[in-house]
Amino acid sequence: MEFSEVVRRRRMTRSYTEDPVDPAVVERALDHATRAPNAGFSQGWTFIVLDTPEDVRRFWTASTDSVDEPDRWLAGMMKAPVVIVPCSVKAAYLDRYAEADKGWSDRAEKRWPMPFWDLDTAMASLLILQTVTDAGLGACFFGIVTDRQLEVRRALGLPDDGDPHPIGAITIGHPAPRATGATGSASKRRRTPWNEVAHRGRYGAGWQ
Repeated sequence: MEFSEVVRRRRMTRSYTEDPVDPAVVERALDHATRAPNAGFSQGWTFIVLDTPEDVRRFWTASTDSVDEPDRWLAGMMKAPVVIVPCSVKAAYLDRYAEADKGWSDRAEKRWPMPFWDLDTAMASLLILQTVTDAGLGACFFGIVTDRQLEVRRALGLPDDGDPHPIGAITIGHPAPRATGATGSASKRRRTPWNEVAHRGRYGAGWQ
């Protein structure tokens, strides 16, 4: 598939069939994820792959209290046979930029203009989504609600806080017919054309 077609076809899939996912697709997606840009080549990320019914069920049980009476969105999402939880590792960045070639003498988080550990892990997640699309499958990135963070961490074997930090989760599977799942906002809202959000030279100048 041409890259431009992958970009245009990628969408958040919210309902899946129960057909298994080829493990080679998951491995290729993870390989591509580690090619994402990352500050200082810190590579501060890790990925927890849940690809057995027991592991997937454990994730959903930890992340929601509606697992036995799911709404339309949850029912469709729970059918995905694979869930990947991308996690950022802040310490890898703080350690890396305290090394001699970076010139910082300490691990002070205040030096960072934004949390690049989360940003870079998000870019890695996008490469997973695109790889899955290229393979003809569906995927959806979604957040872990705040009041379930601790339960999810413990279900995944993560420490109660700190590193690694799950930035969200990605379901992967064969898309079910669209009518079977919850509709996303893209079906109700207009996609803003690029030339309405791009500005040449300075903000407010617009593109034309």
